[in-house]
Amino acid sequence: MTIRLENYTSQQAAGGRACAPRAFSMATVLSRALKLPGKKSPDLGEYDPLTQADSDESEDDLVLNLQKNGGVKNGKSTLEEVQDPDSEVEVEVTKQRLSESAPDGYPAEATGSLEQKAASSLMPYLRTAVFLLTMVISMILVLVCAFLIPCPPRDLHNTWNRNLGQEAGGVLFPLELSDVNGDGLPDILLSFTALMNASVLGVSRPSVTVMALSGVNGSTLWSSHIPEETRSVQCKGLTLTAPAEPVCLVTGTSKFLSLLQASSGKTIWTLNPAHLPSGTLAAPAVMLPDLDGDKVGDLVVLAIGETQPDLCFILVSGKTGNPLGGPVKYSINGEGKLIGPQAHITSRGAIYILFGFGNVQAVALRDLFAQARNRDSFPPVLQREEPEWEKRRSVNLSELIDIYSGGVEFLQMVTASDTNCSDLLITTKHNLTLLRGEDLEPRWNLELQDIHSQPAPGYFNADQTLDFMVQAQSNGNVKKILVVDGKSGLPVWSYDLPCHMQESDALSVMTLEKKSVFLFWADEMQPALQNLEPGPRNKHPGLHHLYLLHPTFPALLLDLTNVTDTVTASAIGINDLQKDAFYITMTTSPTSENQPGLLLVSKLGLRWAMLTQSRMVPLRETTPKISRGEVRRFLSRLKFIDFPHKF
Repeated sequence: MTIRLENYTSQQAAGGRACAPRAFSMATVLSRALKLPGKKSPDLGEYDPLTQADSDESEDDLVLNLQKNGGVKNGKSTLEEVQDPDSEVEVEVTKQRLSESAPDGYPAEATGSLEQKAASSLMPYLRTAVFLLTMVISMILVLVCAFLIPCPPRDLHNTWNRNLGQEAGGVLFPLELSDVNGDGLPDILLSFTALMNASVLGVSRPSVTVMALSGVNGSTLWSSHIPEETRSVQCKGLTLTAPAEPVCLVTGTSKFLSLLQASSGKTIWTLNPAHLPSGTLAAPAVMLPDLDGDKVGDLVVLAIGETQPDLCFILVSGKTGNPLGGPVKYSINGEGKLIGPQAHITSRGAIYILFGFGNVQAVALRDLFAQARNRDSFPPVLQREEPEWEKRRSVNLSELIDIYSGGVEFLQMVTASDTNCSDLLITTKHNLTLLRGEDLEPRWNLELQDIHSQPAPGYFNADQTLDFMVQAQSNGNVKKILVVDGKSGLPVWSYDLPCHMQESDALSVMTLEKKSVFLFWADEMQPALQNLEPGPRNKHPGLHHLYLLHPTFPALLLDLTNVTDTVTASAIGINDLQKDAFYITMTTSPTSENQPGLLLVSKLGLRWAMLTQSRMVPLRETTPKISRGEVRRFLSRLKFIDFPHKF
């Protein structure tokens, strides 16, 4: 049954919209009444069929909605009515359009399904290809890092010994440790006088050699023969080349001063001996800032004439080795050991050179420069003066400033915790004095008896102020070891030990916990060792032991190693990569009459020695008792670092 709604056309025309009359089937009308898409009523929450737009597009949507909502099923409507002919025509037109867009022999639905299946079947292969490509790139990067980038060398040699042959006496200076081959581990630089066999006469003759030994295994990196005995080899903190490269400065005992390449030992320049016509070099050269404007640091050397009061300073170019002007002569009075020279920079930036014989005097570097160059104009680095120092000049306005007088044995620059100016630690035979670097006023003074070695700075307390280990002779063959508080000047630790060894300096090395361990030589401590290991012990006369003191365990010492030879020099190096330290010792073997001894250089890894071969030496009873397991666990966590404090 078909119903035509003629009035609908007239109503639309009355509303101002002209529409052609259209026939609707009963199914269409019923479907509109039952389930017509439209806007929801805000009140009822249902669709409102009266708000449905009646356009051409809505008519097309009506046909599709009819199929979608179940109005057509198996070719029949839900009311088992025949569809409207107009709707059938529209459906046929839609199907015809879809069939035209599809390829020949395939329906549209099948075409879309094939495309989706093809795309989905390629995705696993694509993901696999991306994964494999990522793996290949990662493997290539790993191989490049493994074979092309060199790994830093590891210090696998905890101990080694190097025999340098028969020594023939001469001056033995403190060992110098510096990385000369660029492997990250400090190497050993030393100079010695050995007996060499002459090729013609078949007799031995003395030969002075400067040598660099590898810190890893003790092998020779380079060696160089020089014409006279060596007073010092300096490699740390030198900026005497442009661009900066590792160099070493060698100072002889007479007139030899030369700059060498640290990596090869080749000579860069040598001071002409003619510039020292009537004097000899009295001490190692002192490093200075750039004075001649060539962007390279310069030097000052102290030469002594035939008579002790006559001495002169010579400024030397660090770039060429030529003098910067003439010698500056002084006549001083004093008796005792030569002190310095050392450079001191005040808080205002003024530079003074400290020196003396049994006393400490100072001369302003600007005064040396003015007399050497014979002019009053100064480089920027010499423009400043220190009023507190200048007012200490003598009444006759002498150029020398008196700082300390009376039996001075050692002078050390010590970093101060409360200022940017270093303090001065002055050691005599009977007292220890710390002067404030700003105004030279004493911070404290400690009286002791028979101090025979240079104090070793280190951190014993937790106040971040440098303390000092001092060795003094108690009585006979007993040595008193004490640690002096750097803030108050009072002893905070002391102990008497037997010692038959000649003078040997104590050393310290800093840990990551901002504390220092102290190392020193003494004889075997029989009573303490018997308490640790019951039973009689054999005495070993002439056996020297290396002891370690850590501030955390002040009631015990660690016996690291022992030697029978004479210790002539020692030094401590730091392995920054492994946070470890090693102890270098130079010894000479006992000699028979008129026979030279053997010169031996040894290395000892501190962490390895502490954990594998050290022995606990209790100094007193403690409550609770300290167990070896507790000490071993503590020592296994120790990490050593390099701390550039001045001394």
